[in-house]
Amino acid sequence: MPRIKPPIDRARGHRRGTLLTTEIRPLVALGTGALVVACLYWGQAVLIPVALATLFAFLLSPVVDLLDRWGAGRATSVLAVVLLSLCLVGGVGWVLLRQLVSLADELPQYSANIRHRVSDLRGLSKGGSVEKVQRTLTEVVGEMEKAEPKATAEKPIAVVVQPPSSLLSHLPGLLDVLATVVMVTVLVIFILLERQDLRDRLIRLVGYRSVTVTTKALDEATARISRYLMMQSLINGSFGVAVSVALFLLGTPYAALWGFLAASLRFIPYVGSAIAVLLPTAVALAVFPGWSHPLLTLGVLVALELVAGMVMEPWLYGQSAGVSPVALLVAVIFWTWLWGSVGLLLATPLTVCLIVLSKHLPSMNFLVLLMGDDPVLEPKSRYYQRLLARDPDEAADVAEEYIKANDPESVYDEVLLPALYYAKQDWEREKISEADAEFVASSTREIVDELHQDGRSPAPSDAEPTTGRLGPRRLLFLCPAQDEIDAVAVHIASRLIDATRWHVETLGTSMLTSEVTRLVDERHPALVCVGSVAPGGMSHTRHLCKRLRTRCPDVSLVVGRFGLHEESVEEREQLAEAGADFIAPTMREFGRHVAELSLLAEASGSDGKADEVRVPALRDPLLDARPV
Repeated sequence: MPRIKPPIDRARGHRRGTLLTTEIRPLVALGTGALVVACLYWGQAVLIPVALATLFAFLLSPVVDLLDRWGAGRATSVLAVVLLSLCLVGGVGWVLLRQLVSLADELPQYSANIRHRVSDLRGLSKGGSVEKVQRTLTEVVGEMEKAEPKATAEKPIAVVVQPPSSLLSHLPGLLDVLATVVMVTVLVIFILLERQDLRDRLIRLVGYRSVTVTTKALDEATARISRYLMMQSLINGSFGVAVSVALFLLGTPYAALWGFLAASLRFIPYVGSAIAVLLPTAVALAVFPGWSHPLLTLGVLVALELVAGMVMEPWLYGQSAGVSPVALLVAVIFWTWLWGSVGLLLATPLTVCLIVLSKHLPSMNFLVLLMGDDPVLEPKSRYYQRLLARDPDEAADVAEEYIKANDPESVYDEVLLPALYYAKQDWEREKISEADAEFVASSTREIVDELHQDGRSPAPSDAEPTTGRLGPRRLLFLCPAQDEIDAVAVHIASRLIDATRWHVETLGTSMLTSEVTRLVDERHPALVCVGSVAPGGMSHTRHLCKRLRTRCPDVSLVVGRFGLHEESVEEREQLAEAGADFIAPTMREFGRHVAELSLLAEASGSDGKADEVRVPALRDPLLDARPV
C-alpha cells in the first residue's frame, strides 16, 4: 500500500519565507552600502574626474542654454563657455600663485610683530586665572619629570642630507594634475554637447516602465542642482570680491588671495564662513601694530558675511538645497573622508542628488527622512509626542506656532483634538498607561486655558457681532459622553460659545445618565450638547441621547463627535436614530451651529424655552431619513 504524503502547509511556508526575508533584508542593505562605499573609495581615480565634470556641466549648463537660445549654436556655445571658464580660472590661479609666493617670502618680516602680540596676550594673563592654570601645569609637569628615570645613554640622532628640491622632483605631481584637468575639460565639453543623448540613454537603461519616475527625477535634480550651484557661485564670488576690495582699502597685503580663500571657504557649509572671516583677521593681527586695525577688519568682514547670509542668500536662492543642516555637515565629513578636498567640493551637490532620487524611489525613501529639510512630523503628531514626553511647554509652543501660521479656529481640529484621539486610541490598545492619557488630557486643558487667557485662542464662532443682543441669555448644558478626554473636548467647545448669548454649564463625567436626564428635565435648558472623542464612546453617546430624547422630547440636542476619524454616514444615522438633531464632526462646525441657533432664536423673539430654540432648518441634511 503506497504511503500517503502529509499535506503541505503552504501558508506556514510562506510565513517562514517572509520572516526569513525580513531578517535578511537589513543585512543585505548593510552589505550593499558597504560595497558601494568601497567602490567609491577604490574607484576614485575614475569617479572623481567624472564627478567633477558633471559638477561643472551642471554649473555651466544654464549659460550654454542661454547662448544656444540666442542663436549661437550648441557647439559654439559650449566651446565659448568652456574656453572663457578656463581663461578665467587660469588668470585667477596665476594671480593667486604669485601672491602666495610673495607671502611666503615676506612672512619672516612679520615675526617681530607676532612676538609682540604674544607678549601682549601674556601680559593680559598675568595675575589672573590663566596664570594660575599655567603655574599649576608647570608644577605638575615638573613633578612628572622628577619621577621619570633618566636615560643611561642618549641615542645619537641620525642626520639625513637631502638635496634641494627642484622642478623635476615635482614634475610627476604636476603631470597628474594636468592630466586630471585635461580629462575633466574634455568630459565637460562632451557632457554639454551630448546632454540630451545621455539623458535618453539613461532613461532607456532604466526601462520604459519607469520613464515617468526617471524623467521627473532627472528634471528636478538638474534644475535644483544647477540653480543651487549658480546661486552659490554668484553669492560666494560676490563675497570674495567684496572681501578683496575691503581688505585692499584697509591696506591689508595680498587682498586678492584672502578674497579668493574667503569665496572658496564659503562652499563649506556653516563652518567655512567662520574660517573665511578669521583668516584675514589673523593676518591683520600679524601685519599691523596695535589693535584698532584688526578689530576694524573683523567688523567689516562680519558685516559682509551678514549681508551675504541674510540678504543675498534668501533673495537669490528661492529654495534650499533640500538637505537639513546636520545632514549636510555629516555629508561634508563623509565625502571629505572619502575623496579628500574634491569630496569637500562635491559634498553638497552629491547629497542633493541623493535626496532628489530618494523622493522618487520608494526603496531609498529613508534618506529623505534622515537627511531632508522638510518637517517629518505634522503639528498634531509633534504636539502629541511632546505630551507623551511630559513636555507641555514645547507642546504649547507647537500650538502657538500653528496659530501664527494658520487659521486660529483650526488649531482645535488640526492639533489638539487629534492628540486626544491618539491618546484614547493608544490607551485602548494598551500602548500607553492611564496616567499618560490623563496627562495628555489635563495638559491640553491647561494649554487651552493659557491660549484663552493670552488672547491667542479663536473667538466664538458667531455670524454677527454680539452688540444689540435680543433677550436674556439662554441655558446651555455641555455634557461629556464618557471619560476625561471627552470632558476636555467639551471644555474646548465651551471656549467657542458666546457667553453674552448663552449661560453655559458643564456637567461632570461622574454624573450618571439618569442624573443627567433628571437635571435636564428639571432645568429645561435651551440646548444640550454632548461631546465625544473618537474612537470608542459611541455606545455611551447613543445611550445618553436616547434617554434624553425619551424623557425630554422637546430639548434641542447637538452631538459633537470629534477626533481624527473619517466621518461615517452609518455613525451619523445611529446618532440620529438615538435622537440627535445635529452631529458636528469638527469643533468648527459645532461652534458655528450653536451660533446660528442663538441668532435664529433671537430673531424669532423667543424667551429662551427649548422648543423655541429648536429650528428644523438647521438639522443635519443627512438626518432627514430619521423616523418621526
